[in-house]
Amino acid sequence: MANQQPQTLTSEARHKKILTIVFTIICIVWVLPVVCVAINSFKLNTFVKTETFALPTDESFAGWSNFITGMTFGNYPFWSAFGYSALITVLSTVLILICCSMAAWYIARVDSKFCKILYTLCIFSMVVPFQMVMFTLSKTADTLKLNTPFTIPIVYLGFGAGLAIFMFVGFVKSIPLEIEEAAAIDGCGPIRTFFLVVLPMLKPTLISVGILEIMWVWNDYLLPYLVLDINQYRTIPIQIQYLKGSYGTVDLGATMAIILMAIIPVIVFYLSCQKYIIKGVAAGAVKG
Repeated sequence: MANQQPQTLTSEARHKKILTIVFTIICIVWVLPVVCVAINSFKLNTFVKTETFALPTDESFAGWSNFITGMTFGNYPFWSAFGYSALITVLSTVLILICCSMAAWYIARVDSKFCKILYTLCIFSMVVPFQMVMFTLSKTADTLKLNTPFTIPIVYLGFGAGLAIFMFVGFVKSIPLEIEEAAAIDGCGPIRTFFLVVLPMLKPTLISVGILEIMWVWNDYLLPYLVLDINQYRTIPIQIQYLKGSYGTVDLGATMAIILMAIIPVIVFYLSCQKYIIKGVAAGAVKG
C-alpha cells in the first residue's frame, strides 16, 4: 500500500503534465493568428507577403502608416463603420438580455404545454445553421424594413434567443420561488417582481450572456452583409472586406491594422469579464 500510493501520485502527475502540454499547444495554435495580425500590422505590404511570420525590421517596419491608410481608405470613413458596429452590438445585446430574460422567467415559472413547446423551439433554434435561412431571412428583412442599423437588432434577437433563453431558464429554476411569493405579498406585480427581484439575481447570467452576444454580434459579417445596404451602412467586418485598390489589389498591411483595431476592444472586454462566463454558465446549468 505504501508503494502503491507514490505510484498513483506519479501517474496523476504524469497525466497532469500531458494535459498541460496539450492545453499549451492548443493555446498557441489559437493565439498564433492574433499574434501574426499584430506583427504584420506594422509591416510594409510587400513584407507581409514574403515575411509573414518574421518580426518587423528597420527595412520592413511601417510605423503607424498602415493604421492611417486603413482608416482613410476609400470613400467610406472607418469611424462610421466603427460607430455602426458599436450601435448594432449595443442595441442587439440589450434587446436580447431584456426580452430573453423575461421570456425565460415566464417559461420557468409557468408550467404549461405552450411554455414547454416554446422552450423546445428555442433549444431547436440553436442547432439550425444560419445558411439554411439566410436567403429567406434577407428577403423578410427587406420586406419588413429591418435593413437598417436601428432595426437589425430585431433579427439578432431571433438568432440569439435560443442560447440566451436556455441559460436564463436554468438559472431562474435555481431561484427559490418563495422570494417571488414574498414580493407578491408585499404588493409587487409581475413587472415589479421581475425588475426589482428577479433581474438583480440574474446578474451572473446577464453578464455571461452579454459577453457572448457582444462577441458574436461585433464579429459577425454575414448577417449585416445580407441585410444592410452596404453602400450606406457598413460594419467593421464589411469595411475590412472592401479594403481593395485598383484591379482588386489588397493592402495587407492596412488590412491587418484594421483587423487589429477591430479585435482589440473585444479581447480587452473578454479578458476583463471572462470570470463571469464560467460563473454564469455554471449557474445556468444547476437545473435543466
